[in-house]
Amino acid sequence: MKNILISDPTLRDGNHAVSHKLNLKQIAIYCEAANYANVPIVEVGHGNGLGASSLQVGLSDVTDRQMLETAKKHLTKSKLGIHCIPGFATIKRDLANAIDIGVDVIRVASHCTEADITQRHLGYIRERGKEAYGVLMMSHMAPANLLLEEAQKMENYGAEGIIIMDSAGAYLPSDVTEKISTLVEGLDIPVGFHAHNNLGLAIANSITALESGAKILDGTARGFGAGAGNAQLEVLVAVLIKMGYKTGIDLYNILDASDIAEKEIMPSIPVIKSESIVSGLAGVFSGFSKHVKRISEEFKIDQRDIYFELGKRRVVAGQEDIIIEVAMEILKNKK
Repeated sequence: MKNILISDPTLRDGNHAVSHKLNLKQIAIYCEAANYANVPIVEVGHGNGLGASSLQVGLSDVTDRQMLETAKKHLTKSKLGIHCIPGFATIKRDLANAIDIGVDVIRVASHCTEADITQRHLGYIRERGKEAYGVLMMSHMAPANLLLEEAQKMENYGAEGIIIMDSAGAYLPSDVTEKISTLVEGLDIPVGFHAHNNLGLAIANSITALESGAKILDGTARGFGAGAGNAQLEVLVAVLIKMGYKTGIDLYNILDASDIAEKEIMPSIPVIKSESIVSGLAGVFSGFSKHVKRISEEFKIDQRDIYFELGKRRVVAGQEDIIIEVAMEILKNKK
């Protein structure tokens, strides 16, 4: 049986779906359930990662420290993971404090063509003796050969694995095959895949990633995450069992954990809505969904027009302020 490492960002990517308002009780309840199911890594934090709580991308109701300390108390078998984007997360304040609290696994992320910004963070994490992974976000925006060059930088900086994110849910299986295969052939460290379900392909793309050589997959309970959500964790585990892969996750207990997550932390289960489909087609970051909805209602214009214009401008996470600029321009052109 082939071993596959599963990382569960329900309490991080899922935070996007509730405007970063997960509370400490919800974090404790889900961590306890995921821990009981033997989930290898449970990722916790603001949707945009460590240090990201802000007016620009969304304010959390609780601090990073409170979230991580709460999670750590309830993760006795599962490792505690965090997502970290340089620019949001500082080394001396955010990373140092997170490691002191007891974080085990740290993913340092950048836009898919900006791996240079991860060097100092990855180096510091390795110096502190923690597991360090590199993450290339919005990876649909770069060709396979360029993704490999950026991933090789992260490998040289000390990353112990590279995860590419389909942040917009824009991939077709053929895209996954090309890009994962290129990375697997060109790197000496494991490769992983983080799927979004905007076009209904999250599970199919995750399996395609495995068949192309990936060793790490992400999934969330009930698919809880930005936009149309992520690969649904309990489905992913079941499919992997059927295919003969080993994850170490207990099937009954992860099914129970997903039931608990639906009841305790989700105002609604992610579904593929019309705007999600357009977001995937336009290649726009899934985390923009709530911002686009709010601004489209405020300006009384079609969300779909905003998504396609954002896609033309190749806007990425952290550029939420451009949504208003786009809305104003669309409104002006309609007069």
